[in-house]
Amino acid sequence: MKKPTKGVDANELTVDQIRGIIVDNGAEPAVVDQFDEFVSRRRFFGLLGKGSAAAALVGIGAGSEAVLSGVFGRGMIPVAWAEEAAGEAPLTLEGKPGMNVYNLKPINGEYDAHMLDQDVTPIERHFVRNNGLVSERKDVQDWSLTIDGEVHTPLKLSFDELKKFEQVSLVAPIECGGNGRGYFEPAVRGNQWKNGAIGCSKWTGVRLRDVLKKAGLKDSAVYTGHYGEDPPIAGEAFSRGIPIDKAMEEHTIIAFAMNDEPIPALHGYPVRLVVPGWIGSCSQKWLNRIWVRDKEHDSSKMVKTAYRVPPYPVTPGEKGPDGGWLVATSWPIKSMITSPAANGAAKAGEKVTVRGSAWAGEEKVDKVMVSMDFGATWTKADLKKPANKYAWARFSTDVKFPSQGYYEVWAQAYDNKGRAQPFRQAWNPKGYMGNMVHRVPVMVSA
Repeated sequence: MKKPTKGVDANELTVDQIRGIIVDNGAEPAVVDQFDEFVSRRRFFGLLGKGSAAAALVGIGAGSEAVLSGVFGRGMIPVAWAEEAAGEAPLTLEGKPGMNVYNLKPINGEYDAHMLDQDVTPIERHFVRNNGLVSERKDVQDWSLTIDGEVHTPLKLSFDELKKFEQVSLVAPIECGGNGRGYFEPAVRGNQWKNGAIGCSKWTGVRLRDVLKKAGLKDSAVYTGHYGEDPPIAGEAFSRGIPIDKAMEEHTIIAFAMNDEPIPALHGYPVRLVVPGWIGSCSQKWLNRIWVRDKEHDSSKMVKTAYRVPPYPVTPGEKGPDGGWLVATSWPIKSMITSPAANGAAKAGEKVTVRGSAWAGEEKVDKVMVSMDFGATWTKADLKKPANKYAWARFSTDVKFPSQGYYEVWAQAYDNKGRAQPFRQAWNPKGYMGNMVHRVPVMVSA
């Protein structure tokens, strides 16, 4: 592997020289394609002449040597270049202003990270991930929840009967299993989620374990299978499940309120599961049945490679083994910068507050480190205590950019077992469990 030459000014390198450094330092083909697309767009609009230096693309700050080693030297390119190469999503969705909408049938969309700069995510800023159509139910008059299968006393609960169980509230993130898929190299099929397919709202409902205890679990009960009222677009209705141990965990709830309001239709009215710390597909929306199983749930969205990862690391671009894939469950350590906004502006020498959120699945967030010089130096951020177990922890720290130019703010979170977010995404064929270091581009003026 070749290394960038010490003392070289990144702003004086030609485009071809930068491309060579990226390639020589192990850039994935997708990254090279993004670089070429970015350069092509700039040349098309007359912003770059043949052989022009990198300064004509975007001025580099933080010291050219830091850029060479921290970004190009890792086989990466600036986030701003990759985003310009990718373009923007054109769709819109009523009731979700500013959302990046990827599909309307089924509805799927997320928000840019800077729009999630709250302790508790507002309903209008919560992402939407659907597999089928939205239930058309308007009231709860004929709604019921069936609990059957490996139980001694099958139940059929009305909405009022459900609410008679002890009610609890918690702040909990729900995150699409494919959040971060857009950063996988090489690219994988599916919605190219960035960082915003997550929301950490307040949920009110009853503990699933209390309902299961009322039904009386048999010794043979090992898994749940969840069903909802959402009509399928084609084939079998969407259904997922969780192990009994997770179902009996006190923070797993059957929710009927979101931020102290009835759950909106897009988010599962009238009732949904909230399975905190685990991928969002476990938190079944429009819930109307829980089938207690004597084996792992085997719906079409639970078998083969659906919401599963290979049992061992695979070479990027390979399809993985023919069998033995593992069900994706709890999230690894993650963080997201919510301020400053991507491609925001700042002035050299002035204080800029960096804020964000971190979460760690079944573990705890131990610390968050922030860099504004492409990983050359790091600052430990202040970490706010989360509202409850599983809620994200908010972090903040102040930085000053030393001079004008292009910078990136990076956040790297660590969990209580010493595991940190990677600089480059560990790859799997389905694009699940993405948790690489979040990088936010900032343009600094004098």
